Amino acid sequence: MNTKNYALVTGGTSGIGLELAKLLAADHYNLVIVARNRQELDNVSHELTRQYPVEVTTIQKDLFNPQAPREIIEALNAKNMVIDVLINNAGQGVYGKFLDTDLDRELAIVQLNINACIALTKYVLKDMVARGSGKILNVSSIAGKVPGPYQAVYHGTKAFIHFFSEAIRNEVRETDVTITSLLPGATATDFFNKADMEAAKIVQEGDLADPAVVARDGYKALMEGKDMVISGFKNKVQVAMSNVMPDDKATDMMRKQQEPVNK
Repeated sequence: MNTKNYALVTGGTSGIGLELAKLLAADHYNLVIVARNRQELDNVSHELTRQYPVEVTTIQKDLFNPQAPREIIEALNAKNMVIDVLINNAGQGVYGKFLDTDLDRELAIVQLNINACIALTKYVLKDMVARGSGKILNVSSIAGKVPGPYQAVYHGTKAFIHFFSEAIRNEVRETDVTITSLLPGATATDFFNKADMEAAKIVQEGDLADPAVVARDGYKALMEGKDMVISGFKNKVQVAMSNVMPDDKATDMMRKQQEPVNK
């Protein structure tokens, strides 16, 4: 039983993050779960320790706060916890035309989706490379492969996460540390509610993926040390199409999916 290894999961109390935490627990990784809501953390901790013979440490931190990643690492160091697997999953979006959306909210999303991921990756990756082992999974999105009208900032952040992951993977390729980028499509999580996106065509008419299936795809790629995985055949086709289409046409295609049904 591999109970000496620790996996850190941000946004691990629901959706894809929770499903990834379950897969890690099933493989006997002790868990460190980071989220904002204390009750949700306690509920997930109870659920996981009841089902799996692992230790679950919860850290209540708001990754919208620029100081949170450093505070998380300090908390881990105080307990002499070494992170063997890092999953940067926490992320949010904001829906609407860029002219109309709230700037402060968008800058906060950049902090959550990008800055927190950079900081946690920096802290953990240095230790992984120094000891010669470790795995990182950064949850990007197929949104990072094409511009997204009505979600301009979110798509931009996910493009950053994907290409950031690919770049640092290349930099550490001579080590035994791997970095994997997971690209899901629209998934049945609380994302759309938090983004105020329920009116979008992709939500009203779309076939949303099961977060458990997305998590399995990402987990398999992570454990195999792959550079990236696009979850779902439909999403693979969409990314392949966008790769060969002119950018303006790909953007038009995405707009049709994301514009309000009753605009």
